[in-house]
Amino acid sequence: MASRWLIITAVTSFLVTAGLGYILIPVLHKLKYGQPIKEIGPTWHKNKQGTPTMGGLLFVLGVVVSLLIAAFFTEGARDGFGSDEVVSQFNSRLWNGLVMALLFGFAGFIDDMIKIRRKHNTGLTSKQKLFLQILISIAFLLTLQLSGTANTSVWVPFLGIYDIGFFYYPLMVFIIVAEVNAVNFTDGVDGLCSSVTFVAAAFFAVISGIYYLFGLGLMSMALMGAMAGFLVWNLNPAKVFMGDLGSHFLGGLIVAMAFYINKPLLLLPVGIVYFLEMLSVVLQIISFKTTGKRIFKMSPIHHHFEMSGWSEKKICTIFSLVGLLGAAIAYWLEIYG
Repeated sequence: MASRWLIITAVTSFLVTAGLGYILIPVLHKLKYGQPIKEIGPTWHKNKQGTPTMGGLLFVLGVVVSLLIAAFFTEGARDGFGSDEVVSQFNSRLWNGLVMALLFGFAGFIDDMIKIRRKHNTGLTSKQKLFLQILISIAFLLTLQLSGTANTSVWVPFLGIYDIGFFYYPLMVFIIVAEVNAVNFTDGVDGLCSSVTFVAAAFFAVISGIYYLFGLGLMSMALMGAMAGFLVWNLNPAKVFMGDLGSHFLGGLIVAMAFYINKPLLLLPVGIVYFLEMLSVVLQIISFKTTGKRIFKMSPIHHHFEMSGWSEKKICTIFSLVGLLGAAIAYWLEIYG
């Protein structure tokens, strides 16, 4: 029964996400919710000016609807793949994680709306965005603490589990905020963030099968279905962009799945593409401010390869393969680390 519902959840998420595109995209066009394009980006991106943004609503609804349907018919997320025992701690991690992702998505929605109203690619200031992200991260950690599903121990591959006490909280806030922003940086060419996130979700789906974590299985399968459904509209040439609403939601959901298994440090290999995207931005800034020279033709790094002549489809393919390699490393660390 459990495996059947995992498949149903993925299919439902795909159908809701892909199907809503026929309704939502024309509405976004009518409302003139077009994506402003940065003046400093590749010049050929100007052709994308006006493509509807906030398409992340498609997969947000796909994930939420499919999870609610599965939860209703299975009486909640049950670990042990269909066993009668409902593990309340994992239920809390599932729903608290989903709420966190939705809150991040709402923060991204605010950013998108400001951009649309100003008709400029600048929304919330960096400080405003960071404040909201930290606030949401703290709230998520507090809910885990209050529900009795959190402790201050951190798993380190090959070294074991260490209780770091109070330092756990600022470290986890840093990891959560960094991951969400890294996912946001990855959303730069058609289909890239969706493809990479599909791979990351597939990793957590595999882990859910190994440890019989039904709640994690539902969340990962819902995300995989949603990403496949969104790629129907987001592959090059994209008919809609996910916007900050979408990328922030995805970052929150990936974080939630890592916290589900109490191993947030796995986010580094699982999200290796996200990490490299963010690292390229940091290195570019440091290099330019200290030496006046740029390491990359443009950052984030996907733009560097784009400026080097790679097509957007090639970037999506190669980066997804890199993500698959990262997922394989994460799997090895999980099993043998």
